[in-house]
Amino acid sequence: MTAQFLPDRRGFLAMAGGLAAVSFAGTANAAPKRGGKLIYGRIADSLFLDPVLNDANVDIWVMNSIYDTLLFPTADGTGVQAGLATKWAFSDAGKTLTLTLRAGVKFSDGSPMTAGDVKWSLDRARDPKAGAWNDLIASIDAVTVAGADTVVLKLKLPDPTILAALATFNTGIMPQKLFEAAAGATPADKAKAFGEKPVGTGPFMLTEWKRNQVMRLVRNPHYWRQGEDGKALPYLDELEFQIIPDDSTRILKLKAGELHGSEFIPLARVKELQGDKNLRMELWPSTKVTYLSFMVKPKLTNGTDNPLANLKVRQALNYAVNKDGVIAVTTLGLGKPMRSYMSSTTPLFDGPAPLYKYDLAKAKALLKEAGFEKGFEVTCMTVAGNQDNLNNITAVQQMWAAIGVKLKIEPMDSPSLTKRYRAEDFQMRTAAWTNDISDPGQITSYFAYGPNINALHSGYNDAKLNELYLASQKETDQAKRKAQYKEIQKIFNDAATIVSLYETPYTVAWRKNVVGFSQIPLGNNYFQAVNIGA
Repeated sequence: MTAQFLPDRRGFLAMAGGLAAVSFAGTANAAPKRGGKLIYGRIADSLFLDPVLNDANVDIWVMNSIYDTLLFPTADGTGVQAGLATKWAFSDAGKTLTLTLRAGVKFSDGSPMTAGDVKWSLDRARDPKAGAWNDLIASIDAVTVAGADTVVLKLKLPDPTILAALATFNTGIMPQKLFEAAAGATPADKAKAFGEKPVGTGPFMLTEWKRNQVMRLVRNPHYWRQGEDGKALPYLDELEFQIIPDDSTRILKLKAGELHGSEFIPLARVKELQGDKNLRMELWPSTKVTYLSFMVKPKLTNGTDNPLANLKVRQALNYAVNKDGVIAVTTLGLGKPMRSYMSSTTPLFDGPAPLYKYDLAKAKALLKEAGFEKGFEVTCMTVAGNQDNLNNITAVQQMWAAIGVKLKIEPMDSPSLTKRYRAEDFQMRTAAWTNDISDPGQITSYFAYGPNINALHSGYNDAKLNELYLASQKETDQAKRKAQYKEIQKIFNDAATIVSLYETPYTVAWRKNVVGFSQIPLGNNYFQAVNIGA
């Protein structure tokens, strides 16, 4: 998910060790090598490869290789550039957006992408009954085809976020005929079937998927983008994602040469890998925030009372966490305290100071006022094998013990955690977020706006915040919108429905002979320019 103000990104750029911004097409080397198979270690498997009906990075960061959008994010994550649309222009006082489509684009099955496919994809993405992100393009009143290469969007009102939304995963362009021909009686059934064998215009296409084991993609022979050698990308013949949830195992395989690269290197092991002569440790500027999420409903699914429904309890738990201590233990100096629920690189971010400065006396006083002077027990779900999460929650467990709160850690695999989270069958969970759009609307709709997904499936719902969010999505005056988001952030941060821990860069490690990968601050992984040298 997405957002950046360049001045606020300096800290991350410094963390990245001076890594230059990578162009969207990627920069491999003077003579990129073609062919071969790249094996990449992933922390968790994808769930559902449909651009509209998902909300998980494990899906989004793979779909970047399968589907394209009309516009693409720029390398710094702050703007947009040409994608499947080569030109775009506003008229009618900002209420009409005309897009010129790229000529000759084909889906991976060889069929041509048409303006009709674009219209159908956008209409599906903006359906209020489809997915968690339809509000990102809710300003669209109608999509019309105005020629073989032209699509016109009629907006209900000028929308300050529409271009960024057209560069976001949920507006990925899909083949209407193939989707509608998929097995299933309902749109949801067809989406499930299509998502097992997705077809897009991206650089790769899925050929094999063994759940929780391996996913294999091969180069799309019809991909429209060219590489540095003047031939069609991608350089690779095959991209293999191995699902290895355990951090230590992924690193051992990387060091042994069984993997070419790996995502989510534990922050505590970054320096170790930086010292390995056979590896290249990359730290990419990001919008990533790491936090703990609370369920705030009065009753849990098992019928028991939930102490986290009490505002003072949640605030007490926040004050009882020494964020600097957690950062020292988990990130070894690579993190910085959060000053809002959104990253400091998110547009319209407002955070004058780190949230809930460590104050044990205040935490104890708040618990006493809430009627929990003797403490209570709370359970937190976490993904098994993830060292950063384990370090975070173990540190918090020790800190909360000082105020009489017993924290029970419940490890599980990623699909099980996701299923229970979406079913709102949890009390706490470890979590991280990264923006997909260079605007605060997305993270706010997910974290704080109650009508979307019950605000992180937590049950939080504030009428004033909801009103401000809806108004902000229509406000084109930047100063007024900034004021709205300042108030939104204060309301949500004061509600303490999460424990905001830290911001960090993206950590990716490679064998030295692999070049050309890029990950932008919005999290998008780009493999089309990757090539494997000698």
